[in-house]
Amino acid sequence: MMGGMQGLADGEPAFPDDAVEVGLVIGAWGIKGGIRVKPFSNDPKALFSSRRWFVRPPETLGPTRQSYPPLLRITLAKEHGDGVVATAQEIPDRSAAERMKGARLFIARSSFPTAGDGEYYWIDLIGLAVFNREGQALGQVIDLLDTGAHSVLRLRRPDAVDGAPPDQSERLIPFVGAYVDDVNLAARRITVDWGLDY
Repeated sequence: MMGGMQGLADGEPAFPDDAVEVGLVIGAWGIKGGIRVKPFSNDPKALFSSRRWFVRPPETLGPTRQSYPPLLRITLAKEHGDGVVATAQEIPDRSAAERMKGARLFIARSSFPTAGDGEYYWIDLIGLAVFNREGQALGQVIDLLDTGAHSVLRLRRPDAVDGAPPDQSERLIPFVGAYVDDVNLAARRITVDWGLDY
């Protein structure tokens, strides 16, 4: 574990400004120090885009504060069942892998592969304003839900009142070509074929 800390002091990159949380360590894998990772996207390609995974502890830590290496230098990463398995130089054995459970994994956004035409990373859609064809504001993207068949934009309505239940403060729009006319990342705007009363 200390090797990772020392490496950071010896010129390893600091936690990136454009870090995106991409997964969570859910347990050990195999006997040689592999970890099992739950990716936060149905398509884990962001996890495979970088060999440097930055680590943060769980948001809620119990009384015994676990020490985590700040950076994992990945030697193997592959899809396994509905998740990802990986090995890293900083995790020498199964007991070290078990101690990683709960660690949050981040990758620099700049290391993501370029999205294909008409493809977007969910992180790039968060915060975008959504308008319909009539120019009416439908809300701001606060999350994407993965239904298996397709993703769904979860919006906070512009007229939402704090504490209101989701059916009064949120709007769900399928993120599919039938409803989404345009995504303009530069203008931070999405145009959809969707009514205020849907």
